[in-house]
Amino acid sequence: MLILAPMQGLTELLFRKAYHQCFPGALDLAVSPFLSLTHGNLADAWKKIDDVLPEPNQDSIPVIPQILGKEPEEFVELANRLHQVGYAEVNWNIGCPMRRVTAKHRGSGILPYPDEVRAILDHVVPRLRPRLSVKMRLGLHSPDEIFALIPVLNAYPLASVTIHPRTGRQQYTGQVLLDTFQQVYRQFRAPVVYNGDLCTPADYRRLRQRFPEVQHHMIGRGVLFDPLLPLKIKGIIAPDDRQQSLAAARLFIQTLLAAILARPVPDESKMRKIKEYWCLLSRSLPLTEQQARSVLHATNLTDTLSTLRSLL
Repeated sequence: MLILAPMQGLTELLFRKAYHQCFPGALDLAVSPFLSLTHGNLADAWKKIDDVLPEPNQDSIPVIPQILGKEPEEFVELANRLHQVGYAEVNWNIGCPMRRVTAKHRGSGILPYPDEVRAILDHVVPRLRPRLSVKMRLGLHSPDEIFALIPVLNAYPLASVTIHPRTGRQQYTGQVLLDTFQQVYRQFRAPVVYNGDLCTPADYRRLRQRFPEVQHHMIGRGVLFDPLLPLKIKGIIAPDDRQQSLAAARLFIQTLLAAILARPVPDESKMRKIKEYWCLLSRSLPLTEQQARSVLHATNLTDTLSTLRSLL
């Protein structure tokens, strides 16, 4: 199974619908960008609920809502509301590496504190109507922190555990720590999903060869660097078919562009969103660095679109 990773501001509903429209079935599942329970504020989390409401998510990649927070009561209430609208599973984010998150023992900031994880799960799991899965890192400061968490997580009937084999302090830099992943992935009772630096079909083959028991893989930046990656992994498109890859990449970028332009937001917001995606998606096209940067140098939406369309 290939799963779309949650990436704040990127793998939101708009992206998931455009991707499914162009490549139905290429990705089997998605985990949504997190709904945050910052300060235990359910109202703030509910502001983003449109991203995971079932009706807007029709004709899109099937999605599991993700929750970020350490407030047990609010977590249960939000998760059970999501169950009421039709979700059989929610995901708990204990992997986010952003410093403003980790400083408050949220995301990967809670990983050095297994007793806190246990206390939250003790309260949450018996009260949840949907199943619970977890997305995590190896630790915040050290990859060895995961060893104290394994028996904690194994005490609960989790639907799955997704592991990004970096620490929170690494953010997205440095190498994924595959030796540590190899030590731990067989120790979990729940099915393990691999996530991290899966950017080419060759990356996928190496992971499958090294970890043959891991059946589920999560892809984040790899899909944005190359929208055709899941199809290449599944053998739907040959990795060396450059002409087909370019045509499909252009189609996806144009479909996503149309979705962004249809949003009822100011032109400035549309331009920022286009540039945010372009920084990653431009890698899928045969452009020089100067050509790719020309879109980022545009100062208004009209110029941005003109430059983009000339490149496409």
